Amino acid sequence: QHPAAPRRYMFSALSRRINPLVAAPSKQASLRRTRLASRTHRAIHASSSMTQQKYKEIREILGAPPRHWVGNGFHVFPVFHNKAFTKELSPWLMFDYAAPKQFEPSYERRGVGQHPHRGFETITIAWQGEVEHGDSVGNRDVIGPGDVQWMTAARGIIHEEFHSTDFQQTGGTFEMAQLWLNLPKKDKMKKPRYQPILAKQIPVVPLKCADDADVEKLSGENTIRVIAGDEETYGCKAPAETHSPVELLDIRIANSKVPFDVPIPEGHNTIVFVKKGEITVGEKDKKVEQQGVALMHLGGDTLRLTATQKNTEVLLLAGEPIDEPIAARGPFVMNTHEEIAQANKDFMNGKMGR
Repeated sequence: QHPAAPRRYMFSALSRRINPLVAAPSKQASLRRTRLASRTHRAIHASSSMTQQKYKEIREILGAPPRHWVGNGFHVFPVFHNKAFTKELSPWLMFDYAAPKQFEPSYERRGVGQHPHRGFETITIAWQGEVEHGDSVGNRDVIGPGDVQWMTAARGIIHEEFHSTDFQQTGGTFEMAQLWLNLPKKDKMKKPRYQPILAKQIPVVPLKCADDADVEKLSGENTIRVIAGDEETYGCKAPAETHSPVELLDIRIANSKVPFDVPIPEGHNTIVFVKKGEITVGEKDKKVEQQGVALMHLGGDTLRLTATQKNTEVLLLAGEPIDEPIAARGPFVMNTHEEIAQANKDFMNGKMGR
């Protein structure tokens, strides 16, 4: 049984195998790394006097929406409001954020039972608490603080997601997000894939001050966790393997009133979600409050962020738009309604999730 609203199926899953960064021992490799570090410094840390930056500006700001329950374990903000599953945010489809919430110890399983997906990817990010995932192709995993699950449903998978057994028994603060990311038509019927990404596998790079004079003012953590993104842009190998150009950045800003510049490829849809605190975005310093989201224009290759409160946290989603029709219903996202009907038929006939 599955409801019609796509948002009912959030919090999905991933795999345990990650391509580790392997340090090459040769002098030649060291030279290559030195050149890459130099390019990274120019890309992320160069001053505006060295490169002519074009800033992305806000197209629209969405305030915090009302929360709703997904299953009995996820109390979420549907961040995209009525813009979910539209080409306006492509390649991103949906975003549910479970803000920090205290759960008492319980004998009852909390979460969402078995349900299918086809035609897209689900990405679960854990900040506090633990989520346990199991699926029809044999993956079973638990992610905790700092971990990410990246599940490619593709031609079809059936999975479930609950608070982990340990977290259920001990209780505690729970904070997670689940994102739905579209797949190009050519990849929608490929074999499912599961990527488990541990916190220690996610590279962390420093934020670049817009004004070099501000560097001496910095204290605390002003960083980007690069979950997905181009190595040339961010100077590090992001662990997530993607089917189209995508950026997923977990940003922490310890210092208020210091402008930072974040590189984003021109032409990419860019979505800035304020998880904690408050920011201004763009050269015009438009304010975005906690649990609010800024949708940016496609133009420009640099995003300017300034926290107006200390210890602000931002999740940044970006990506090259997929210029294809979107047909979405329940847990399926395809290109035509005929393909949606076929997905329902395959699920009812037991042909999905193999």
